[in-house]
Parts: sequence; C-alpha cells; structure tokens
Amino acid sequence: MGTGYIFDESYFWHDNGSGTLYLPSGGYMQTDVFVEHPETKRRVNNLLARCGLMKKLEQIEPRSATKEEIEYFHAPEYVERVKKLSDTTGGDAGDHAIVGRGSYEIALLSTGGALRAVDAVMEGEVNNVYAMTRPPGHHAEREKGIGFCIFNNVAIAAQYARKKYGLKRVLVLDWDVHHGNGTEQAFYEDPNVLFFSIHQHLSFPNNTGFKEDVGAEAGRGYNVNIPLPPGTGDAGYVHAFKSIVEPIAAEFKPELVIISAGQDPGMFDPLGRMMMTAEGFGQLTDCMLRIADTHCDGKIVFCHEGGYSNAYVPFCTLKIIERLSGIETDVTDPYASGSQGYPDKLYPNQKEAIDEVIEVQQEFWSSLSQFVSK
Repeated sequence: MGTGYIFDESYFWHDNGSGTLYLPSGGYMQTDVFVEHPETKRRVNNLLARCGLMKKLEQIEPRSATKEEIEYFHAPEYVERVKKLSDTTGGDAGDHAIVGRGSYEIALLSTGGALRAVDAVMEGEVNNVYAMTRPPGHHAEREKGIGFCIFNNVAIAAQYARKKYGLKRVLVLDWDVHHGNGTEQAFYEDPNVLFFSIHQHLSFPNNTGFKEDVGAEAGRGYNVNIPLPPGTGDAGYVHAFKSIVEPIAAEFKPELVIISAGQDPGMFDPLGRMMMTAEGFGQLTDCMLRIADTHCDGKIVFCHEGGYSNAYVPFCTLKIIERLSGIETDVTDPYASGSQGYPDKLYPNQKEAIDEVIEVQQEFWSSLSQFVSK
C-alpha cells in the first residue's frame, strides 16, 4: 500500500468569477481573478508530475457526494440555495462564497473526494491520502458559505466516517492560516470529534477562533483553538504541536485523523502573515503521522483548503506528500534562503500565545500540566 492522491479535472472548472484579491471589482479596483482560483492547484499537480512523484502515488477517483451526505452538516434549505444559484445565474452563497454555473455538481464532487479518501484509508486501499479538494470547505457553516467555501468537506467526512464505520473518536486538525469556523460549528457540542484549529490570531473570519472558545455542553474541551501571532514560523508551529496537539491527541486516542491542509501560513501567501516554510509543513506532517501511527494504524486523510501563492503552495504541498509517501524527491525549496532563518526561531510573543492556550485547556487535559510555564 502507498499514498493515495485524489483530484478531478472538474475541480479546476469551479468558476468563482472575477474580482480583486477577495473583493468584487469596481470603482478604482481593476478587474482580476479572485485569489482562490485553479492555477495554484494546477501547479501542485504540475510539480508532482514534473518531479516524478505523481506516478508513484495511488491515483483515486473521487465520487459525487449525495444530497443526503451533504446534509450530514448543512441545512437542506442552504443546499437547495446553492443548487439554484448553480443552475441559474450564479451568485454568492453567503459571504464571499461564489457559486458559478455548475459549481453545485463540482462541490458535490469535492466533498465526495473527501468521502472517498476516508473509504480508502478505512478499507485499507492505501496507507494515507491527500485529496486535492476544490472548492475548499472549512469556513462553510451549516446555513451559509463563507470565504470561498461552499460545502464543508472535512466536517462531512468526519460525520461520514462515524456513520459508516462506527467510529467514536475522530481527530480533525485545521492548519489553514484562517480559523476553521465552519468545522468548529459542526462539532462544538460533540465529544466524539476533537477539533484543533491553529491559525493566525484576529485574521478571518472576524471575531472567531479565540482560545476561550473550548466547546459547549458535552463538547467542552474538545474544541482547541490555537491563535498564533502574525509572523509565526516553523519553530512556533512545531512548538504548538508538541506542547498542545500531541499530548491532547495521546489522551483522546483517535480512531481516524483528518487534516484541513491549507498552505496559506506559507511565508509568501497574500492572505496570511505567517512565516511557514515548506520544510515546516513537512514537520507538521511528521507530527500528525506520529499521532496516526500511534493511535489508529496510520489512518490519516489530508483535504486541501486554502493557499494562494502560485509560486509557493506547490512546494509546500509537495513536501507534505513527500512525508506522507516516504518518497523524497530531488526538489529543494528555492525560496528557503529568503527567510533568513526567521522561521527557525520561537519568539517570546509566540511562546506566550501558546502558553495561554495551555492554561485554558489544562482544565480538560491532564497531560498539559507538564507544559505549564512556571
């Protein structure tokens, strides 16, 4: 068994129209394409093919999710609204979640890619999977799309895994630079899904992702927000993983791990202010592989989310897939030297932010006591 890779040409046909960065064009804002567009993902495929890794991956075709499966999370009225927009004029399904002609069917295929990934690892077809899902999903809430996201691929995949395979403990981790508000909403009162979101503090969406948001009712303690200050690089992220994610995961003992893999914490991303390098993403992947190998026989699924640097996202994603597959290519990060070593250092404001999360979460997870600053 090897590493699976899921994509479909249709993913690149989702058309969210023209705009300027993430806003509609007009006035003094010259028309361009939205920052979320197919080229970034095509370049990932191109780099995988160019370096020879693509042919060493197990190619898995996605399927379309059913309406019933989409409604594992989303309200039926919202699903119908997306379909109507897709069938007619197109439009916004919420807040910067543009639906073009035919986007409904493509979004079903994107979510279906995540579901197919779950099946592939749960049924032993492959060791692990990277699904190049588009449109992305982690911002999509029950009744509206947000931030380029139409259906919440990962939230639906976690519910699907529980329903089909009877899982009692699913770990979902979101390292996109923006808070995974939609996935948080899906499981905020649910003790069977442990959700981590490690993100840039006070970025997007507004007024979400605070460390104090720990879940509610039976789900208290199972929602772990790790808001990091702008400028955090590899060392800060790895410190957060080793002092928060790994110990909590060891207590939780997941039966499946799902990653919302947004590569927009990368140091050249136009919608983030973080300093992650490709090697940093490799280190985070190693952390999550250790968790999966220890607790659930390596069952881990990656679903693509954000990442908007055409130049850098391919190298970051390649590094992730190298670590998943155990196959090292001859590709080196051409931009690594430009960081001048900044990402390799854990700065005081970053450690303080991580310590504050530990202070909040130690109420629920005894293993964190060893990491509390004296």
